[in-house]
Amino acid sequence: MSRRYKGAAVNRMNQTNQKRYSLDLITMGRSSLDLYANDIGVPFVNIRSFAAYVGGCPTNISVGARRLGLHSAVLTAVGDDPVGDFILYFLQQEGVVTTFIPRKPGYRSSAVVLGIEPPDRFPLVYYRARAADLQLTIDDVVVTPIDETRVLLITGTGLSQEPSRSATFFAAERAHEAGVTVVLDLDFRPDQWEEVRAFGINVRAVLPLVDVVIGTEEEIKATILMNPAHLHVGHSQISDAHVEGNLVTASTSLLRRGPKVLVQKRGAAGCRLHLAHEGAPVEQIDVPGFAVTVQNVLGAGDAFAAGLLYGLLQGWEWYQAARFANACGALLVTRHGCANFMPTIAEVQAFIEEQGGF
Repeated sequence: MSRRYKGAAVNRMNQTNQKRYSLDLITMGRSSLDLYANDIGVPFVNIRSFAAYVGGCPTNISVGARRLGLHSAVLTAVGDDPVGDFILYFLQQEGVVTTFIPRKPGYRSSAVVLGIEPPDRFPLVYYRARAADLQLTIDDVVVTPIDETRVLLITGTGLSQEPSRSATFFAAERAHEAGVTVVLDLDFRPDQWEEVRAFGINVRAVLPLVDVVIGTEEEIKATILMNPAHLHVGHSQISDAHVEGNLVTASTSLLRRGPKVLVQKRGAAGCRLHLAHEGAPVEQIDVPGFAVTVQNVLGAGDAFAAGLLYGLLQGWEWYQAARFANACGALLVTRHGCANFMPTIAEVQAFIEEQGGF
């Protein structure tokens, strides 16, 4: 089977072609103003200026998908403030559907500040007190056409607080019942959880509604984290926390709860597909990455997710879709920011051809 395996999750996507959908993809969760250091390789205390971009895992993915040619929308929330204006204007210029993004008076659009010290230090500071996107409600989901999209992508951070937690569960439930493919990006940011073990509790609870899970080794292990002392964050790298634990145990636990596919992001090594077959052992397929010079790793996983969803929605087999996703991630790490630098379909195709093809 190996490279030719499609499986239930892809078959479900392909079955949506039998119905006319108004959207290819709805992503749900956080959005932000991202301030990226212009001073590359400089310690954080010596930074003199920042460039302003748009960010947030599901927001990045929706922009990345749009640049690849998918019809995408974001279900997030912004404050009634200039930062919200900044986020909405950028998304509208990109052609991402913003119809379902409510304003939340009394709450703030988020901000993120990032230092860039390649190859392995990217100190990150979140400003998410009273974050507007965590105020998404069940009512906000009710007016979003979840059953008119081919894929719904939710994130772990969306489960971190109420009312966003219940809204995320409700969106996944609606999508699952409508036959829409549900993708969960684990998006583990430990400082967004008052109790880090609650991340795993909530992820495990939503898994029966999920078809595909995307995450790094550390994020996968965090889904079964039982001892907070086994979590380590160095250099303020909130997006790359080290989690002690057994990857095989965590992967097995995750897949037995419902998802058919676990996509493990492995950075420069590419990715590993964990494919669940009914009545048979989980199959693993390693998909190699592309060698590039790294400028900034933040957002690479979101470019990867956009590429993966693009490939799957084209009806490609898992290996080809994952290889394409690796190319998207590789391109982004050579660039300065996230959403603003997502590659276009032409750029990805040209890059893959230069690298010798799939």
